[in-house]
Amino acid sequence: MNLLSVENISKSYGDKILFDDVSFGINEGEKIGLIGVNGTGKSTFLKMIVGAETTDTGRVIKGNHVRIEYLSQNPYFDPDATVLQQVFKGNSPIMTLLRDYEKLLEKLKYSPNDDALQNKFMKLNQDMDALGAWQLESEAKNVLTKLGIYDFDVKVGNLSGGQRKRIALASALISPCELLVLDEPTNHIDNETIKWLEEYLNKRKGALLMITHDRYFLDRVTNRILEIDGGNLYQYTGNYSTFLQAKSEREEQRLSAEKKRQNLYRKELAWIKSGVKARTTKQKARIQRFEKIEEGKIDINEEKMEISVGKRRLGKKVIELNHISKSYGEKKCIDDFTYIVLRNDRVGIVGPNGMGKSTLLNIMAEKIEPDGGSIERGETVKIGYFSQESDEMDQALRVIDYIKNEAEYITNGEGMKITASQMLERFLFPPHVQWTPIAKLSGGEKRRLYLLKVLMSAPNVIFLDEPTNDLDIKTLTILEDYLEEFHGAVIVVSHDRYFLDKVTDKIFAFEGKGSIKEYTGNYSEYEAAVEAKDHSLNHEKATKNTEKKKEQAINKPKKLKFTFKEQREYDQIDGIIENIEEKIEAVSEKINQSGSDFELLQKLVSEKESLEKELDEKMERWTYLNELAERIEEQKEISKG
Repeated sequence: MNLLSVENISKSYGDKILFDDVSFGINEGEKIGLIGVNGTGKSTFLKMIVGAETTDTGRVIKGNHVRIEYLSQNPYFDPDATVLQQVFKGNSPIMTLLRDYEKLLEKLKYSPNDDALQNKFMKLNQDMDALGAWQLESEAKNVLTKLGIYDFDVKVGNLSGGQRKRIALASALISPCELLVLDEPTNHIDNETIKWLEEYLNKRKGALLMITHDRYFLDRVTNRILEIDGGNLYQYTGNYSTFLQAKSEREEQRLSAEKKRQNLYRKELAWIKSGVKARTTKQKARIQRFEKIEEGKIDINEEKMEISVGKRRLGKKVIELNHISKSYGEKKCIDDFTYIVLRNDRVGIVGPNGMGKSTLLNIMAEKIEPDGGSIERGETVKIGYFSQESDEMDQALRVIDYIKNEAEYITNGEGMKITASQMLERFLFPPHVQWTPIAKLSGGEKRRLYLLKVLMSAPNVIFLDEPTNDLDIKTLTILEDYLEEFHGAVIVVSHDRYFLDKVTDKIFAFEGKGSIKEYTGNYSEYEAAVEAKDHSLNHEKATKNTEKKKEQAINKPKKLKFTFKEQREYDQIDGIIENIEEKIEAVSEKINQSGSDFELLQKLVSEKESLEKELDEKMERWTYLNELAERIEEQKEISKG
């Protein structure tokens, strides 16, 4: 079933055409990835789809009963709202009810004996039952927990930018809708959370339209790709891998068509130059055909970003970390870490958000001091640091001046001088853009400009802190090629598994309480090593349990019979198990009704876990007693025989 249709839409900003006369449709169950170079208008495209921005021409037609939920790159937050109130931000009846319920719970904390509030609370409980809102509230808490948000009562204004983005993502995910539109959902979440999000979106039944630069994520979630290129929209059926193959074929066809046109053009041009006068109808038609061939030129000179920067000598000594430690308050980020950076190191740093990955980079760059240990850096080391923030950019500066402030020119690997303007063109900044203020660039274009500035300094050691945030796939591909040829050390913090697989051959994994463990290989090899380790531990545990059971079987008396205590337990255990299951069901209901009372929620979750543990023990005991009873009966039958 068609959910939404886009008919002949166009959008321009001044002389810049983002897309022209674009049409397509979204059907039920489709999971679509939107890709394109930064600055081509991907986010603008999404805004027009959801009605947050108008089109210059054309229209977007939405089904009467189609609900759209949208996660923007810069969602609005109420700083005074609690986490749950922000999550329930929608205007649907169920979202309004949940928001009212959370606000009332907050008031009841301060006035628990207020009769009017209590009466209102009873009414809201009835409304929650009628709309089935308890399940949605429970799902919201579950999704928030999976995204690393545990305190549901904290004010949104007190949270970091990354935490607020995750709250907005949770809100979009739990809001009932037929079409979910996500702009960069994988930014600000770690690898484990990205894997969970992949599974969540794959299980979700509704349609999906999203922008992401995570190529593994695109491969595993999407079944259709839209590409914005040169003002046109190209559509491909299949995931990202299928798109790459189809695009390659499309470009080959374009190249072949242009070569045929050029051959025909040369022949017709020779005929025109021969001085033939258009006296006959046939000759006039041929001249008109020549003019059409001339107008039909296909642009095959695609903008290609080339990174070829100068080399700087790097001595044997690079960076040495000796027993480094770092804590913030009671939180230990790094505990007694020692490592010697080698000249051609390719290291990826991974781990959950907030563990201290960027802190380690900043210590290595000597931007912050460790609490303990020492750092030694070689005299020839020149670090190029691509950090998460590029706020130092003067927005009033012109693009060309920003780069010239770093270097007027650089000398490439072949010894040729390349000017700042030429390098900007290679980074997809044509001459007319170079003289515009930085403030007019898109977020992704600013990040690309910042990357060029870092590389213009001709570093021999490169630090990259989350480089895949806001850089488009084309830029990432070229950066990966550059790093492959780079003569120097590369240390990268990233949650992009594809990028880590392409760039790294060593992984530093933050495993909690300041522990950093080194693994040889890229990210996929690291994942395999962790899975093998977990499998080995589980196998070892299972082996011990088997051996214990064998030992118990050997020592078991030959004549089987219940003891008095076992007989009594056997008679009562069915009722005991049933009672525990009822308690678990009651606690689960309380959890769904706990609202924003974080302390109560923690207590109930703990109680539920304790009951489930008790149930597991009783079920194991039930199995043993019933098996024993069967063997006793078998023994009796054998004795009779």
